[in-house]
Amino acid sequence: MPSPDLVIFDCDGVLVDTEPTSNAVLAENITRHGLPLSAAECTAIFTGWSMVDVEAEAKRLGAVLPEDWIRAVYAEEFAALKKGVPAMAGVHEILDRLVAIRVPFCVASNGSEDKMAITLGQTGLLSRFEGAMFSAHTLKTSKPDPALFQAALDAFNIEPARAVVIEDSVLGATGAMRAGIPCYGFAPHHDGADLAATGATIFKDMNELPELLGL
Repeated sequence: MPSPDLVIFDCDGVLVDTEPTSNAVLAENITRHGLPLSAAECTAIFTGWSMVDVEAEAKRLGAVLPEDWIRAVYAEEFAALKKGVPAMAGVHEILDRLVAIRVPFCVASNGSEDKMAITLGQTGLLSRFEGAMFSAHTLKTSKPDPALFQAALDAFNIEPARAVVIEDSVLGATGAMRAGIPCYGFAPHHDGADLAATGATIFKDMNELPELLGL
């Protein structure tokens, strides 16, 4: 395939390996508020969700959450993330190749810009996405609503068919599909069947991505 005109990366679980830390914090917090869930269960249920949607679903499932819960759980999560999370293996090399052939890239995340500043900042990735960060918290929309991806397309003046999305969550892959953008589903720890069901092309290792994207 010819190389795309824009690559849109998800953040958590694609650029940075934050999911184990974030879900461990979430599980401990939600359990403390009356909904016993393990980190594995939080991963299975909430991967890719915005915290606003996590709050609504946790309440529906029986958690008793205070009014300022999102602020409080973010404070706990940020403290844990500041202890250190790694960039996904191969991500820097992919960005180098995109820069070399002048293909623009951005990040579109259901996470907040404050969270991305922590995780991308400590991995040397933040400066690479300067001016190209699209957050559900800032834009007041979240995946699977395609509006988050549409904002990225509009910013770069790129047609959907000429962009690609790199995602690890069903919500994100669904949002890409609704936006009409081809999606590559990153599934390093499972078979990716749930991502494939949205129409995503599955890959297991970041080293596969350059060939898939025609880089």
